[in-house]
Amino acid sequence: MEKQLTKAQLVERSLSKRFRKGIWAQFIGALKHYNLVEEGDRIAVCVSGGKDSFLLAKLMQMLKKISKVNFELVFLCMDPGYNEINRKKIKQNASLLDIPLEIFNSDIFDAIENMSGSPCYMCARMRRGHLYSEAQKRGCNKIALAHHFSDVIETTLMGMLYGAQIQTMPPKLVSKNFEGLELIRPLYRVHEDEIKAWVKYNELDFINCACRFTENCDAFADEDSPSARKKTKFLIEQLKKSIPAVEDHIFQSVHNVQLDTLVGVKYDGKEYDFNELYKNKKK
Repeated sequence: MEKQLTKAQLVERSLSKRFRKGIWAQFIGALKHYNLVEEGDRIAVCVSGGKDSFLLAKLMQMLKKISKVNFELVFLCMDPGYNEINRKKIKQNASLLDIPLEIFNSDIFDAIENMSGSPCYMCARMRRGHLYSEAQKRGCNKIALAHHFSDVIETTLMGMLYGAQIQTMPPKLVSKNFEGLELIRPLYRVHEDEIKAWVKYNELDFINCACRFTENCDAFADEDSPSARKKTKFLIEQLKKSIPAVEDHIFQSVHNVQLDTLVGVKYDGKEYDFNELYKNKKK
């Protein structure tokens, strides 16, 4: 008689079989292509409580079991001021998926309550700072965030439409404020539709944003507001009707930048305008 599998084991099996091509292979492909996990790494996997971060945690856990590369994992969750229902839900999902989650508290929701400007932008910055700090305390040299393929292309398009700049979300970057720490994005090539299908197939239920300010964010018109991202998602969906490969085109465009055609460039904190670039071409 076959031994009954736990929920965590069934979820793992779905990732290695049913979602092998759409999730597991894309995850491994990003790790190899961008060299995200290296020998001796101690990585803080950041779990917000949503579908993306729990998927990342499970994938990193599975990788640890089979990888020939020697690395360590810490699973970190920051509670910025969730209500008790959401905090309980996060704990339940961590237990269900067999993720040894470490939860620490912060007062971010209280701190940004009366701030002017976009609360989403300030919240993101403060969250990042707390996570870097806690990771550093635990001896980590990297933190892993669950930004996926869809986040990358949306951010790229939002930068142009709302921020008047051409920029994207890199697969890894070095922290400017926390020495010795890098940020990595292992879900860089995983499509959000695949993640949603994985959640549905396994009958999982995760918290969403769980932010007390989200319902009021439609008033903000900058690139960090949920309404801006929602509009960008809708725009991409409309474009897909006439250009089916538009998502891949946007993604590949930031891997194939033609610097010779740009009118202005900012690199490593220094700005180069068109006239300066043109003079160098004539030399």
